Amino acid sequence: MPTRMIDQIRTSSAPATLVRMAARGALAVPAVETIEILVYLAKHNENFSQQATLTLAGWDENASKKVVADPAAPKEILDYWTHPQNLRPGLLGALASNPSVSEETLEKLVRTVSGEPLDVLLNIPRVTSSSVLLRSMQANLNLSQTQAAKVKAILSPATAEEAVAQSAPAAPVPQAVAETSTQATPETPVVNDAEVSAFLKEHAAELAHEGEKPFQPIGGIHDESAVAEEAPEVAAAAVASASAPANSAPVPKQTPPQERGSVLQKIAALNITGRIQLAMKGTKEERSLLIRDGTKIVALAVLQSPKISDGEVEKFASQKNVLEAVLRAIPMKRQFAKNYTVIRNLVANPRTPLDVALGLMKNLMANDLKALSGNKEVSETIRKLALRQFKQKTEEANKK
Repeated sequence: MPTRMIDQIRTSSAPATLVRMAARGALAVPAVETIEILVYLAKHNENFSQQATLTLAGWDENASKKVVADPAAPKEILDYWTHPQNLRPGLLGALASNPSVSEETLEKLVRTVSGEPLDVLLNIPRVTSSSVLLRSMQANLNLSQTQAAKVKAILSPATAEEAVAQSAPAAPVPQAVAETSTQATPETPVVNDAEVSAFLKEHAAELAHEGEKPFQPIGGIHDESAVAEEAPEVAAAAVASASAPANSAPVPKQTPPQERGSVLQKIAALNITGRIQLAMKGTKEERSLLIRDGTKIVALAVLQSPKISDGEVEKFASQKNVLEAVLRAIPMKRQFAKNYTVIRNLVANPRTPLDVALGLMKNLMANDLKALSGNKEVSETIRKLALRQFKQKTEEANKK
């Protein structure tokens, strides 16, 4: 923050004058300092935040590009214009190419933005040369079919035509399955369960907006955690087979449970209303899949299930293949917010929204804060605050 302007900003009348002068370009300071002043007002001055925000939104694009393209630009300016709420597509190219903008910031952008900003990002060498950023972009639910095809074409040696074919919608459900689905879950099912009925009524507008989106799990069909759980069983079977006598009966080959495939088929055949009912009344296995549903209202319905256990929520809180809305909703339920493991997992999950993680950190114990301060997966902001709080708690403990 330009120190020579601090005193003026803190007076009661100066901010309004500064905003008006900035809008006219009448401040006798370099553009970068004027923009920094406006960013400060937009973020920290309640009375003039809106006016400063509007001034920044209309600031000359060429002048703004020069500022955000400079690696020495103040971090506050770069953070402000890379925030999805303040994003200007015309500045995105310069911002994404600026080495002072971290890859972590870009990763968050490519996961959340939509429309024109995605097209801009797909033409920036720093983005197209990073497999990490491209794979994060693939997880963006706002990708159009054309944008998804372009990402796949860059990531794989396949031709653009093949990529387009790969990004086409999934094949329709076979007629036999479709008929079964229609019988099992009619278009307007009669809901007897009061809690399910109340949930559907509460979210009726959102349900109508979503239409009939098919089941599209975050991270794809294959659940990495499930594969990890099956690995020890497969390894044990291999050892048993190798050590068995030659004339003994062969050890049956271990294969993933068939039930999982049938559950996936069952879920894939359901419409949104059917998946919501299953999320609230189904089994643990069904909830573990539906929590990853790309349709937000379905994933959130899982958290409303009376059957859900603390152990399940602890696992959900640490998953990276769920919507941010799920991680935001977990601590809003009192029964989950009282579970220390849930809170710890949420803060340590790089997928958790930054504002949520920062708000929960005060509840962590000193040893967990210390571990968090060295966790390279979470943001630098989280690590720094964790270290600061760890030192504070350690000092307070030593004084007692």
